[in-house]
Amino acid sequence: MTIKFKFVLKTIIFLLCLSYTSVIKADGPVPQKDQPKIINIINFIRQTDYRVKNADSLLFDATEKQVELLKQHSFPGTFLLQYDALVNPKYQQLLKDELGNDSEIGAWWEITKPHAEAAGIIWRGKHDWVSTANIAFATGYTPSERERLVDVYMAKFKSIFGYYPKSVGSWFIDAHTLLYMYEKYNIVASSNCKDQVGTDGYTLWGGYWNQAYYPSKLNAYMPAQSTANQIPVPIFRMLGSDPIYQYDMGVGTGGQGVVSLEPVYKHAGMDKAWVDYFLESIVNQPSLAFNYAQVGQENSFTWNEMKDGLRMQFPILDSLRTIGKIRIETLQTSGEWFKKEFPLTPATAVTTLSDHKNEGKKSVWYNSRFYRANLYFERNAFRFRDIHLFDENFESAYLKQPGTGGQFFYYTLPVVDGFFWSTKTERAGLRLMKINKNGKREELILQNPIVTEQAKDRMLITGVDQFKNVFKIEFKENEIDVSCQSTNKTFKWLLELNMPTERLDEHPFQLDNSPELIADFRKYTYQIPLKKGRINKGDGTDFVFQFIPSGNTVIIDTQIKHLQ
Repeated sequence: MTIKFKFVLKTIIFLLCLSYTSVIKADGPVPQKDQPKIINIINFIRQTDYRVKNADSLLFDATEKQVELLKQHSFPGTFLLQYDALVNPKYQQLLKDELGNDSEIGAWWEITKPHAEAAGIIWRGKHDWVSTANIAFATGYTPSERERLVDVYMAKFKSIFGYYPKSVGSWFIDAHTLLYMYEKYNIVASSNCKDQVGTDGYTLWGGYWNQAYYPSKLNAYMPAQSTANQIPVPIFRMLGSDPIYQYDMGVGTGGQGVVSLEPVYKHAGMDKAWVDYFLESIVNQPSLAFNYAQVGQENSFTWNEMKDGLRMQFPILDSLRTIGKIRIETLQTSGEWFKKEFPLTPATAVTTLSDHKNEGKKSVWYNSRFYRANLYFERNAFRFRDIHLFDENFESAYLKQPGTGGQFFYYTLPVVDGFFWSTKTERAGLRLMKINKNGKREELILQNPIVTEQAKDRMLITGVDQFKNVFKIEFKENEIDVSCQSTNKTFKWLLELNMPTERLDEHPFQLDNSPELIADFRKYTYQIPLKKGRINKGDGTDFVFQFIPSGNTVIIDTQIKHLQ
């Protein structure tokens, strides 16, 4: 290689790095090393699947091809074994012989017939593995049965590999099981499914959006607020959810489809344009502490279905790794890093200011250990699409007793729910409204938002409405500040929750004459206080409630008050 060519090559790489650098307008840019963009390649392994003809051979072939592709790119990967695959000598030999030392073997926590029988539990499924929630997941078993399932798995894993797994993933693992795994077997990381409604019978809604969090000891879906009440195992959210389009997928129907990084979906993880759009948000946009995505696929989909998507995604990831924009590492490595960096769940964000469909939509997600919120921009509309609050004392229905039936449901505490409170034609949301001289209200539309990182846990979104008034929305760890710099002194505005009449029985608020905003969700009563401003309640037909500013500012306290 000539000196001249080396110089040109270095110049090209430098320019590429510049093109991938976020523009962060703040008190000072946060150094890139303090905001890692982490990619976990997680493939989980089933032995068999009754839905797939010739499942045993096709599932093994898929895992074998995943290992080969990983080696081609010299990527570290995480392979999580379901019990039926764990006890299969073919999988044992494949992973022992072919995986490099930089890869990881862990546990996938879906219960199978051989797993249940090894723990002395009567199997209730029609097949050796079923997807039914109360059979396939630990939530369907008593706490003592859950511990026996853990013990037999861990003993078998250690007898095969010589150590206990450090990472355990699943669509969902209950708090009792997770805490038991930590205290007895010292696991350091876990993973669960993205937010979804009804998909495959699993509803996880209102949680820490993407990224990772420390769960409450009472509820593994609920982020904890204190070290005393948290399970010190970070849970990473899987599948790479579309920040704009996943949320409204199936709105008004009671169920959701999938728009994710999974390589089997033609209009998402199999589509290069979508993958570029998704990774732009992960790699280049403000994210506070770190950003995260999980790549990979369960072997049940078979290699023929996933190969095109994975073969397209891996070179893109390779290029980003080469220029230092992402870290590709195992789930264990990410869990150990998280625990070293964060004693409590950090504030994070996912910012998406470009729309791959060119429909003018933008989305900003913010998370902290107290709440999550989403700002949603369209060409002719703006709203808070989602606000859910977190309380470590909100106990899961499955903590002490098994769930029944083919589904499970995990929720947090809603203030704004743009999915459940909407219809196909009318969207619920907390909107900015102008008060005209005649008292009528007019919706304000924020355009061209500027997103800036103010501090390690603070995100500022600035937008201008159609009347040239400047609004600032600042997400802080324990509050949401909304303020306005108006163009004239007579300008009046407020924040208003409105929702379709058909959905009024969905909201949890007590619309009485009291000045406090009190909600009752699934027999859990909580108050949403304002630090600044006042609350005006409606009857639901015109609006549900309004936040009236004081001194052109509304401050929502996201540290809720639990009322007995």
